[in-house]
Amino acid sequence: MIRILLADDQNLVRAGFRSILEGEDGIAVVGEAADGAEAVRLTLRTRPDVVLMDIRMPGLDGLAATREIAARSEARVLILTTFDLDDYVYGALRAGASGFLVKDTEPAELIHAVRVIARGDALIAPAITRRLIGEFTARARHPDPGPRLRALTEREREVLVLVAEGLSNDQIAARLVLSPATAKTHVSRIMTKTGVRDRAQLVILAYESGLTVPGWLAGS
Repeated sequence: MIRILLADDQNLVRAGFRSILEGEDGIAVVGEAADGAEAVRLTLRTRPDVVLMDIRMPGLDGLAATREIAARSEARVLILTTFDLDDYVYGALRAGASGFLVKDTEPAELIHAVRVIARGDALIAPAITRRLIGEFTARARHPDPGPRLRALTEREREVLVLVAEGLSNDQIAARLVLSPATAKTHVSRIMTKTGVRDRAQLVILAYESGLTVPGWLAGS
């Protein structure tokens, strides 16, 4: 059973998400929060697998709440953004969010995203990717490997580049002629050595360090 916490300051929005999610097998909504501080408290108390987090809320906003949840729990955060109004997408990903969706997404896409995030993968809506690439590109011009990447073996760096390209463990295994179990072990070791919690954070690390850059930039 995937346990979900809803965090949004609008009652109707929460009710809509609850209606969509509770109609699905294997998904249960365990709580609702109207602001970031309440989201943190309920996360620690109810231990959800996924928190659906709005960014703009009174008091403690979604960005700060995401940072606290990532630091104090195992819950994964799926940001729900209006995109055109929110300027915190990149910051929330760095704070520990595992994915982003725009609020007008289709119900089927929301359900898919919840399942993807719950199993430990990352998911970013295509409409948001352009903004993230812009942020990554600016940082890629001034690469800084840092001590975390220097701790990786050459093979682990290869695997990290492929994770940043969005490949699954099975796809990484095929590309590097490894068994899927070996690819999964490499990804787990990279997370341990670099101190990140999921694949989304690995992507951030790879781009910020300059280990890889957006494909269109590399070819320019």
